[in-house]
This record gives sequence, structure tokens and C-alpha cells, in this order.
Amino acid sequence: MAHILVASSPFAGHVRPTLAVAEALLLRGHRLTAYTGRRYARDFEALGCRILPWQAATDYDERNLAASFPQLQSTGRRAVFANLEHVFIGNAPGQLDDLRRAHAARPFDILVGEQMMLGAGMLAELQSLPWASLSVLPLSLPSRNLPPSGLGLQPLPGALGHARDALLRRVTRRVMRPLDAALAEVRKQAGLPEHQLFGQAGFSTQLTIAHGAPGIEFPRPDLPGYVHYAGLLARPIVHAGPEPDWLREVRSFKGPVVLVTQGTLNTDPQELLQPALDALRDEDLLVVASSAGRSVQRIPPNARVHEFLPFGDLLPLASCAVTNGGWGGVLQMAAAGVPMVVAGGTLDKPEVAARVACAGLGLDLRTGTPTPRKILRAVRSILAEPGFRTRTAAVGDQLHRLGGAPRAAGLIESLAPGASPRVP
Repeated sequence: MAHILVASSPFAGHVRPTLAVAEALLLRGHRLTAYTGRRYARDFEALGCRILPWQAATDYDERNLAASFPQLQSTGRRAVFANLEHVFIGNAPGQLDDLRRAHAARPFDILVGEQMMLGAGMLAELQSLPWASLSVLPLSLPSRNLPPSGLGLQPLPGALGHARDALLRRVTRRVMRPLDAALAEVRKQAGLPEHQLFGQAGFSTQLTIAHGAPGIEFPRPDLPGYVHYAGLLARPIVHAGPEPDWLREVRSFKGPVVLVTQGTLNTDPQELLQPALDALRDEDLLVVASSAGRSVQRIPPNARVHEFLPFGDLLPLASCAVTNGGWGGVLQMAAAGVPMVVAGGTLDKPEVAARVACAGLGLDLRTGTPTPRKILRAVRSILAEPGFRTRTAAVGDQLHRLGGAPRAAGLIESLAPGASPRVP
């Protein structure tokens, strides 16, 4: 039995796969300490983890980052860079201080951190500890075969494509210099070598576990040997209470069912939810949409809008999904064999949309604020072309075969000194 730290930034899309891995490790008999923000600490505590609160690190609520980081009050690319610099790089020294004190009091045998928990990787370097990173977003490790991550571009074949991607990688390296410099300063203060690039900082070269599957990722002939795909990192579905009336209505509906979701961040319904409802109002289908607690002005007769949706029950009934491209949600849809229309506008979502389109699992709208007309054309195309569902089902099978959280737990367990690997 090992004492394992599991660390996650307090974002829903980062916490959920980390929770799944934590639960699998607990089921294998290990002792776990969880390090995350206040908003999600009770979720880990409910599993049986000891909680290590954020003290030196700045805690925050994903719904209002500017309250904790006033520097984030900007828009466009500057907002993305400010987010990366202050929320992740700038918070790493505080994370390291918290984790150092905890390790001194109750030493960790293995560290597990999702890719944006830079403090966990720094502690592993300083203390020579076994360290596994969870890639909970689309795999963004640099590759000589791909365009740089963050641009939402698919790789182009042939000499012209390779030349384009090589040029973009050189330009991106220059653009990323301020983040590399900020990381170098943080590492210098911690007594670590300064030459690490930000794009590689969160990935352990001992073991990186990718939330996903090769079938939905860009082809990577140069994938490092320390990267292992684990499929869908999700906890088992637990049914609580009786089935709601609206879900029984969905089960009995004879036509196509279209799921619409805008995720848990950037939930202004005018960006995607309302345009989707307007687009599909005259179609002979049933729309089931998640409002994420936001008010929706116009709900057509063929739509059912609820604050939150039980994806596990609903996805097997869906013919198509319209989504803003959260990675965890897209993987759930793929695992259920549901093709999708992706409107990815910010952060990693354009990368997700590009992967969905490249794999043939759906269509990339190339914007986070599509018009109703654009959504309607895309949904009609998905419903009319069975190839989308066939390809999505194939990737879904792959996600299931890769083993999920139990496989991830076995890989992590193998890092312990003298361990006998029990990888499913």
C-alpha cells in the first residue's frame, strides 16, 4: 500500500478525470491525499481521501477567476496568456510550498498531478519522487509531425503541410517566450534548472497518462514511450432516485434526439445554446439541452431545457450532439457513439473541435458563436450521413478497450519502487 498524492486544479474538466483515477487507486488499497481547491475538496473527501487544503497557493473559483486574479481582466489571446501565466505558472510556487510541507509531515510515495498542476512536478524533481501526470486535455506535447497546440489546426499532409507546421512551430516558440521566461523564473526560485519550456512542463517523462484514445487524437509517429492512452477516465454511473418524466419522454420519442450542451464554463446561452434552439425549432426532432443554470429566453415546443443533464442516461438515446467542445464531454459522447457538432471558441476547445473533425466524428464550426443557420446545416449533415456514427462508434469501442481509470491506476502503481505492475 502506497501513500499517493493526487493533485488537480479546481476546474470541473480537470477534477472529474482525476476523481476517477483517485477512486480506482483507493479501490486498489492505497492511501490518498488530495490537493485541490475548496470547491471540489469534498468530492475527494467523499471518496475517502485525506484533504490537503491550498494555503500558500491561491485558491479560486473557476466561475470567477478575476476575483482571485485581477490580471485576467482582458480579452482575446492576451486573456489566454494571462490565464496561463497567473493561474498556473504564478501559482506553482505556492503549490510547491504546500506540497513540501505536506511531504515533510507525511511523505508521499508517488505523486499524481493533472498537467496544469506544475507544483506537483516541481516537488517530484526536487525530491526525486515517482511522478505521473494526467493529460486531462487534448494531448498538447510538442511534436515534429503536428502544428503547435493552441491554434485549433489539423495537420496537413505532404511537403507543403510539413513546411507550414514547421513554420508555425518556429513562430509559436517566439510567441511563447514570455511564458517560458515566467516559468524559468519560478523554477530558478525553487532551485531547479531554468531551461524547461512551458509546453512540456506539466508532463512527466516517467509516466504521462492521456485521457483519450489514439482514434480521436492527431496521428503522432513520435509519441514518447512514457505516454499511455487510458481511454475514458470517468467514474461509474450511479443512478439516484426515480427516472424523471422528461427522460421517459426521450426514451419513447421515435425521431432523432439532439443533445445541446455548453459545458460548465463560458455558459452565456447567447453564444451556443440559444442559437441551437433557434436553429432546430422547426425540425422534426427532439432537442434536449443543458442550461447550466442560466436563463433561456426562447424555448421552442420541440425542446426540453434542464439545468443539468444525466449524460450517462441521455447519451445512449442521442442521435447527435451540439457542444462547445469540452474534452471530457466530447470523450463521453464518443464513448457512447454519438457524433457531434463542435463550436469551440476559447482555451483548448478549438483543439478539441479540430480533433473531432480530423477523426471524422463530427463537424468543426470553427467558432464559439455560430449562427443558427450554420448549426442547422451541420446537424442536418450529421443526421444524413451514417458514416459519422460509424466512425464515432469505432472510437467509442477503442475508448472502452483502453481500460479507463483502472488501467491508469495500474500504471501509476507500477511507479512505486519494487512494485509488481498490475496493469489491466
